[in-house]
Amino acid sequence: MSSFALAGLCGWLGTELHVAYVPAGLFLLTAGLLFSMAFRPAIEIHEGYVAIGGRIIPWMDIRRLDRTGWISPLIMRITLFDDSRLLLTYPGDLDSCNSLLRHLRQRSRDALIDGIPYRQYWGEVLAPGTERKPQTSLPRYRILRPEDEAEVERLYQRLKAVGNLDQKNSTDEK
Repeated sequence: MSSFALAGLCGWLGTELHVAYVPAGLFLLTAGLLFSMAFRPAIEIHEGYVAIGGRIIPWMDIRRLDRTGWISPLIMRITLFDDSRLLLTYPGDLDSCNSLLRHLRQRSRDALIDGIPYRQYWGEVLAPGTERKPQTSLPRYRILRPEDEAEVERLYQRLKAVGNLDQKNSTDEK
C-alpha cells in the first residue's frame, strides 16, 4: 500500500518535475510484485499429496524438483510425470521457506532432487548388485615433498634409536 501511495506522490510531483516519473514507475512495479506475492495460492503439505491452491499433486507424480538460486522467496521448478512443469513461488521468511523445501524433498520419493536421485541425495545405502564397484584401495595423495619425507624418516629413525629428540639431558628438567 505504501508503494502505491509513494507512486502517487511521485506521479503528482512528476507533473512539475518530469524526472519524478522514474521513481513513480519503480514504486508501481514494486507494488505490483508485492501484491502478486501476497495473493499467491496457499501451499499445503499432506501425507499423500501437496495442494497448491486448488491443484492437488500426489507425491508419486513429482518427477523432478529443481531449486533456483532464490531461497527467500522460495522459487522452485517442479516437473510432473507428464513432463509438465510448474513454477512454485512461496513468499515466506527464510525459516518457513527452508521448512517447505525440506518437506518437498523428503516426501517426493520418486523425484530427482536438483538432478540427484532421491536415495543418493539423502545418503541411503545403495542396494547390492548395483553398477557401482567397491573401491579396493584408496588413492594415496602426496602431502610432503620427497625431501621432506626423507627428513621425517630420518627424524623418526633417530627418535627410535635415541628415544628422545631433545638435546637436553633428562636430569636437567628435574
